[in-house]
Amino acid sequence: MKLSSQIKPISYLKAHAAEIVRSLGEQGGLLVITQNGEAKVVMQDIESYEQTQETMALLKILALGARLVEEGKVQPAADVIKGLRERRKAR
Repeated sequence: MKLSSQIKPISYLKAHAAEIVRSLGEQGGLLVITQNGEAKVVMQDIESYEQTQETMALLKILALGARLVEEGKVQPAADVIKGLRERRKAR
C-alpha cells in the first residue's frame, strides 16, 4: 500500500466519514488527513492499531533488555537456573 494514495484533506473526511470508517474497518490500513496542506492526523482501523501497540511494547522490552546487557546487569541462564534449583531444594 502506497502511503501517497492514503492521503486526504479534512474536507474529504467531513464529507465521507461513514464511508472512510467502513472502508478502514473492512480493509484495514490507515488514512492520513491533511489540514491546510499539512499532514495532521492518521486514522487507523482498530486491529492495525492494536498490532502497532503490541509491536511497540515488544520493542520497548527489547530495548530494555539491550540496555541491561550493555550495563552488565544480566547473568548467564545456567547460573540463574542453578540458583533457582538451589533455592527450591533449601525449602
